[in-house]
Amino acid sequence: MNSRFTVGVTGCRGLLGWHAIGFLKSLPNVDIKFADRDTFADALQLEDFVKACDSVWHFAGMNRGDDSEVAQTNLALTTQLITALECTESKAHVLFSNSTHIARDTAYGQTKRECAVLLAGWALRADALFSNMILPNVFGEAGKPFYNSVVSTFCFQVARTEETVVHQDAELEQVHAQVVARAFWDAVCEKRAGDFWLPGRKISVLGLLERIRGFHTLYSSHIFPDVRDDFDRDLFNTCRWYLYPDRYPTPLTLHTDARGSLFESVKTYNGGQTFLSTTKPGITRGNHYHTRKIERFLVVSGEAEIKIRRVFDNEVKVFKVSGTQPSYVDIPTLHTHNITNTGLGELVTLFWTHEFFNPDFPDTIMEQVE
Repeated sequence: MNSRFTVGVTGCRGLLGWHAIGFLKSLPNVDIKFADRDTFADALQLEDFVKACDSVWHFAGMNRGDDSEVAQTNLALTTQLITALECTESKAHVLFSNSTHIARDTAYGQTKRECAVLLAGWALRADALFSNMILPNVFGEAGKPFYNSVVSTFCFQVARTEETVVHQDAELEQVHAQVVARAFWDAVCEKRAGDFWLPGRKISVLGLLERIRGFHTLYSSHIFPDVRDDFDRDLFNTCRWYLYPDRYPTPLTLHTDARGSLFESVKTYNGGQTFLSTTKPGITRGNHYHTRKIERFLVVSGEAEIKIRRVFDNEVKVFKVSGTQPSYVDIPTLHTHNITNTGLGELVTLFWTHEFFNPDFPDTIMEQVE
């Protein structure tokens, strides 16, 4: 986009909405508007939201609960959005997060079908674009266990060494929330309208659980798994989400003898790239976040504070680290972070990422931690 373009996100506090906003912030010339429960509770607020948007990404909805409540909630939200679009004579490109459950005879599936029909009818009357984005099972960081996805549930249980029971094995189709966000943006850029079925990765329930357990076993031994496959990378990033912040800083074993000391900084089946930096006293590096990149901070010499904040949240976590006891902090995705030299001398820090730096696709979105 060469000129300013505004995307409005409904359901901005949900899994898809939160990931979409994190993705959109990486794009130049894109402004973001949010619509949450308070917005939908006030017709004028909802109209103001719609008026500001060139495109609306409609994620707001209810996934689980009493059948009648799910149906009423989802239909009400979509109807309210259409009313606001009509009252403002909007011609925004509307994209709807539909579900492959539309093929099932459930309250959720029926409601999703009906919402898509209503939105398509509005688009026809308004001479506007409508994209019906039909998604498989969506997973990702910040997913609520026992609500958003079986991936979230498994990752949560494995991280806490809780018993995980599979009552029935079946094939699932899974897609990461960042993949969904990119697909929505592609549809906007290409001005696509109509029904679009977004494919995911097919995997059995038992296969999914085994992969998550395998990741956890390796990572518990300070080993990064092979994440050269994008699905594995996204699944591993989701797994380690449920270990933050309690796992960090993680101390490494320091082997010392008469010759000096040695420790193992990074062990991985993946490869990646290592950086070594020096930082003067009082200087801060960072203040950015990543949507896919796995990154390790490891102070080799000196004293430092690593500060991390989940994007669109206010709480800042502070980790004090020192070269006298080598300890690493692996930065969770969608968390802005920095490191400050708090000592009197030079700070030496080892940084490792799972991929080579690509200036054309850096996955580095600037945002102050504080």
